[in-house]
Amino acid sequence: MSWRSGSRGVVLTAYHPSGGAGDAAGGRRSGQYTMNHDHSKKIPDGASFDRSGSQDSLDELSMDDYWKELENIHETRGNNHEERVALVVKEPDEGELEEEWLKEAGLSNLFGESSGDSQESMVFLSTLTRTQKAAVEKRVETVTQTMRKRNKQHQIPDVRDIFRLQNDSKGKVCDGSEPSAVRTIENKNETHDGTKGPKFSLGTDEQKSLLEDMPSSDTDINLEISFAEQAANLKDSSVGKMYKGGGGDTLLPNFRLPKDKTGTTKIGDLAPQDMKKVYSLALIELTALYDILGTEFKQQKAVKIKTKDSGLFGVPLSLLLEQDQKKVPGTKIPLIFQKLIAQIEETTLETEGLLRIPGVATRVKGLCQELEAKFYEGTFNWENVKQHDAASLLKLFIRELPQPLLTVEYLKAFQDVQNLPTRKQQLQALNLLVILLPEANRDTLKVLLEFLQRVIDHRDKNKMTLKNVAMVMAPNLFTFHGLGSKTIEQSEFVMAAGTANVMRFMIQYQKLLWTIPKFIVNQVRKQNTESQKKEKKDKAMKKLLKKMAYDREKHEKQEKTPNDTDVPQGVIRVQAPHLSKVSMAIQLTEELKAGEIVARFLSQKSGNVQTLKKEEIFLYEIGGNIGERCLDDDTYMKDLYQLNPNAEWVIKPKQS
Repeated sequence: MSWRSGSRGVVLTAYHPSGGAGDAAGGRRSGQYTMNHDHSKKIPDGASFDRSGSQDSLDELSMDDYWKELENIHETRGNNHEERVALVVKEPDEGELEEEWLKEAGLSNLFGESSGDSQESMVFLSTLTRTQKAAVEKRVETVTQTMRKRNKQHQIPDVRDIFRLQNDSKGKVCDGSEPSAVRTIENKNETHDGTKGPKFSLGTDEQKSLLEDMPSSDTDINLEISFAEQAANLKDSSVGKMYKGGGGDTLLPNFRLPKDKTGTTKIGDLAPQDMKKVYSLALIELTALYDILGTEFKQQKAVKIKTKDSGLFGVPLSLLLEQDQKKVPGTKIPLIFQKLIAQIEETTLETEGLLRIPGVATRVKGLCQELEAKFYEGTFNWENVKQHDAASLLKLFIRELPQPLLTVEYLKAFQDVQNLPTRKQQLQALNLLVILLPEANRDTLKVLLEFLQRVIDHRDKNKMTLKNVAMVMAPNLFTFHGLGSKTIEQSEFVMAAGTANVMRFMIQYQKLLWTIPKFIVNQVRKQNTESQKKEKKDKAMKKLLKKMAYDREKHEKQEKTPNDTDVPQGVIRVQAPHLSKVSMAIQLTEELKAGEIVARFLSQKSGNVQTLKKEEIFLYEIGGNIGERCLDDDTYMKDLYQLNPNAEWVIKPKQS
């Protein structure tokens, strides 16, 4: 893919590889390398690197692998005379970007004709942190001003009125000095109706002392406090100057997640209705973080274009998965992508220069054509595919997606991660960006990063260290340099090193990136709790309430069993419909973990044959203030029970 500027937008050119292409001109001999664009001569002064030193520092490293990979890509495209499809990235009009942002965040009813019907948004806004609220206010204000300029006829609420309404529901007036979602220390455990409820940590002003008092090191990633709140609190602190994101860093920090007793939540652990809330919160949080750090966050939109509707290369991910699911129901990763990785690994991952050394162009081109014709028929002969050719095909698949794997919307935001001040903030931003990716893109990226890590695990043999792999793969995932610049200027060189750094981060910290921050999960719990209470208030007609109370009481009497009524305080009943032991009362203790409960059920064998293995089933938290959540084995059950006392507990296989 390549970028060039247009009069009304940016044009991203995708190349349809029907007819195929390789990574480099065939027959290149070892030691011979000529750059068509003479990159080696145009690298700015001071940009050369010392090859000695740390294995993980791009600053102490020649960028040769990056430029060579880029040249391979250019030569691939030069040999490909097939149709080119221009993907136009639309430049938004004034206010259009903010309007689209509010829609993406689920807050479209804060403006426009539906602005009066914003009860659901009020619940949502009540859970926001100070910095999140500021991000929303900023976008609403821009949209409001734009709509007034357009002389819209419908009522346009003042942004201050929106947050005042939400604040007034608690009997407070927002003065801008404290987040509208924040309660005082004395009543922070109270819900809107004055009743006590579980304590949710939202990372607001009342928790500044918590942030300061919490024992942590510079490499601990705090998931309990909003990232933007942390950035705001540390902005002027000397602590914030540690682990700078510039090229002068040496070894990457050994970041870790301190253990959370209520369990770590991974992407895929929550029910779809809760993940929708997570998406909205992650978008607002990322925007708030970029606002605090002074980095512009703009989502870009691709104008819809005609793409291939069948085949393997150059086909949209969603369409490709539709094809594949007809062959393998439930598959979430393109079959060709899986097969190419398997083919590379089948030989050995110890091959020197794996991923860096390109396949032969003529051979790769022929393989590409043959795969298009025979892959789904099952007649393609994989014995003919050499390892370097398979690696070239894998990179070709990524490059030739009609839209980038990191998406048009967020590609620039991924690139801009390099501009954030600290390593920790870069990692936090990447965490939120991964959450924001569409499921198909995120799942495919995860499989790719896991594969790249396996390649790096054999670095003693294949000579492909983290930095080598990052530099080779960065040009394939990121657009090259800016928008249409022809020469290697200082800014472009920084962009090249920066995207390689971002690639390095994604590989190194991939396990952290697929974690949903606890403060976001807590905000989801808060939203669910408040929504349930508002639903009850909406049905507050006397006759209906009496009928509901009668029906509920009758239903509870019918449903109760002797075991349910006999469950004492501090005991939960766990259901396991898929196991031979279908129900068990569990006494909660300080040290009891979710994995131990699953193990107890598996040890209770009856006449039925146990068909499920320990790694196939999990304990789930269902209902109460969460839709559904798969628990990791190290979750402390008593702590979680206190957070969600109304939940049901079910052991079942994890849904794929």
